[in-house]
Amino acid sequence: MRIATWNVNSLKARMEAVEIWLARVQPDVLLIQETKLADPDAPVMPFAMLGYELAHHGEGRWNGVAIASRIGIEDVVTNFGDGPVRDSSPGATVSVSEEDFNPLDEARMVSATCGGIRMASLYAPNGRVVGSPFFEGKLRWFERLSRWLAESCSPGELLLLAGDYNVTPADVDVWSPARAHGGTHVSEPERAALARLREWGLADAYRAVNASPGRFSWWDYRAGMFHRNEGMRIDLLYGTVPVVERVVWAEIDRQARKGPPVPSDHAPVVIDLDERGAAFDPGWDGALERIAARTRPRR
Repeated sequence: MRIATWNVNSLKARMEAVEIWLARVQPDVLLIQETKLADPDAPVMPFAMLGYELAHHGEGRWNGVAIASRIGIEDVVTNFGDGPVRDSSPGATVSVSEEDFNPLDEARMVSATCGGIRMASLYAPNGRVVGSPFFEGKLRWFERLSRWLAESCSPGELLLLAGDYNVTPADVDVWSPARAHGGTHVSEPERAALARLREWGLADAYRAVNASPGRFSWWDYRAGMFHRNEGMRIDLLYGTVPVVERVVWAEIDRQARKGPPVPSDHAPVVIDLDERGAAFDPGWDGALERIAARTRPRR
């Protein structure tokens, strides 16, 4: 079974790229974040034409998560089962002020059983600035995720929580810990939230089989950061031991970050369970050496 997670940064803008990628990589399940669509606008038919069922949980202009599966979708849960989210469609009255920010009102979680594994597509809040109300809201969202695990799941079941966590697990997962120090995605409270998930019984499925340094899943669009490989590994697949022990291969598809068409600022992360899936070139061969040579200071 091949499973992937990808923050597409607008499914409407990226649908052609997603179609090309599905044909190239052939995942059985794709967990999608930041669709930026309301549920009535979700591209159910285009995915069906490619052989995938689609479970979508969205609110309009922002956020939005989905699961595309060609091995079935059952028992769909949205927003931790807490009920409807706000409407951020064009024309809707929404508040994004610091005082009123509540990520639990946003479309950031959808879960379903696919091929016998309970999976969740997660889009954690960014946090913006450490110590801000947005940052505190991010920590509250992680607390709700931990409570959902405690109340609804078991470390002994087949469970995979994948998506854009907006946190790097460790310093090796960021291009420069010194330059990123003090910011979001690398702070101690955020990493402690990830650690609590691991303490509950989850493990990093990617790191279980791939310890390669310099492999990131997000690069800012600005200032050539992708071309200098100044990125972060914030797109994670955290699974219970019964899932992670089945992982035989994992990689980040750097090639997809290049496009065409216009790419997302995130790259898909792919894992294979039990046996290798279809071969594809993720674009890392020689890339780091070329980047190092190009960015090495001249004497």
